[in-house]
Amino acid sequence: MFFFALSGCEKYLDQNPDMRAEINTVDKVKRLVTDAYPGHNYLAMMETYSDNVEDKGVGNLDEPLRSLYFWEDIDDDDTNTPTAYWNNCYAAIAAANHALQAIEELPELGDEVLPYKGEALLARAYAHFMLVNLFAKVYEIGGANDSPGIPYVTEPETVVIKEYDRGTVASVYDQIRRDLEEGLPLLADGVWEVPKYHFTPASANAFASRFYLFTGEWEKVVSSANAIFAGGSFVGKIRPYNSTFRELSYEETRIRYSKADQEFNLLINETYSTYARFTGSRYAMGVDIFQNVYNGRTAAGAPFYNFGLSYGPPHYTTYIWREHFHVTNAAANIGFPMLMVPVLTTDEVLLNRAEAYVELGNYPAAIADLDLMASNRINNYNPNTHAVTLAKSKEHFDVTTDKEALLETVLEFKRLAFITEGLRWLDIIRKGLTVTHNVIDDQGAETFVELTPNDPRRVFQIPQSADLSNVESNPR
Repeated sequence: MFFFALSGCEKYLDQNPDMRAEINTVDKVKRLVTDAYPGHNYLAMMETYSDNVEDKGVGNLDEPLRSLYFWEDIDDDDTNTPTAYWNNCYAAIAAANHALQAIEELPELGDEVLPYKGEALLARAYAHFMLVNLFAKVYEIGGANDSPGIPYVTEPETVVIKEYDRGTVASVYDQIRRDLEEGLPLLADGVWEVPKYHFTPASANAFASRFYLFTGEWEKVVSSANAIFAGGSFVGKIRPYNSTFRELSYEETRIRYSKADQEFNLLINETYSTYARFTGSRYAMGVDIFQNVYNGRTAAGAPFYNFGLSYGPPHYTTYIWREHFHVTNAAANIGFPMLMVPVLTTDEVLLNRAEAYVELGNYPAAIADLDLMASNRINNYNPNTHAVTLAKSKEHFDVTTDKEALLETVLEFKRLAFITEGLRWLDIIRKGLTVTHNVIDDQGAETFVELTPNDPRRVFQIPQSADLSNVESNPR
């Protein structure tokens, strides 16, 4: 198995090698593709790089949050680090490639295996998509995109160390597109015990809406979003913050947030992570972010309702993450902290579609999508005072054009909808936004540091272990 996967997904590495070598039934293919999803997550790295965090001046100096806050390269591969995510994405890709090879070599599996071929292709595309956007320069719509990408691996590894070429961002995107567009039509007849843990037609279209948002194919963003529900309607399909959630206890809401039986969750990854333990960290959500961003007035004219909590100022949390401790030795109380992470949701797809409508000049449709989000997030929503309008958005953001006002509204709604979920970072790199972090010294004096669009630190460093396979590092 090649270097990327050496410290990766435990589930995949724990499989009996002989079982993996003898994939000769559809059921075995299905079981192998179950491991084609990253076993660690991106939450700490993407969220702490973004403008959703601050230096509180006090708190735990947890790593890797401290290093991530200052956009420093991290050498180790502990949980929550970029290297851990890199390794686990490539471990997931390895599982997908083993399944795809078996399907290719066993035509007798017939059409019954095709949905799981589609799933493997989608899983491979998704992992490479996340890697290229974190470890390479962001895709530029209409640009050459000829900067180094990341290795796009399409074959099972048969040697311990193999040389890989990074290709270009353009070539990686071309291969992602190929896997996505080949795999999605194959999913229709798939049967999964827990569909939300797998790429299904719904989650594949959600991923497609994100991919085409990055490539600027606005019509495809809309068509992908519309394919998820009949008539393209998201009414009653997004997170019910100001209705169902509001009537539940904090704990009940937190449980429901990442459950597979919730319609708003389209793809959930089981991940090894201590991210839920970082509430008391110095570099996380503090007073300013909690009061002025998370609970700040929106373009709709009122704050979004949330169930954020304080563990005592300046420590705040969105209270959406519920750690599950997987016990491996009950007597010694040893096990693994796990998070179920909704990596694709209807809320994201709705706002992806809203942005695409703006780019297409269909402002009424964009406003309708934005207003649906507002109606689900504003406490005691009243269309007479809380409806999204061009005039209110222009005033709120102090801009003059309809397009700019609505695009800013989309970005604001997405930031608030996914705070502590990491997705803000994708918009930051996609839109070329500058990130500002405050820094409080030992005397309490505050200064500020910036991460500008052309700063090479916006691209996470390729793990040192990749040197073994001659994968060049990113410039610093």
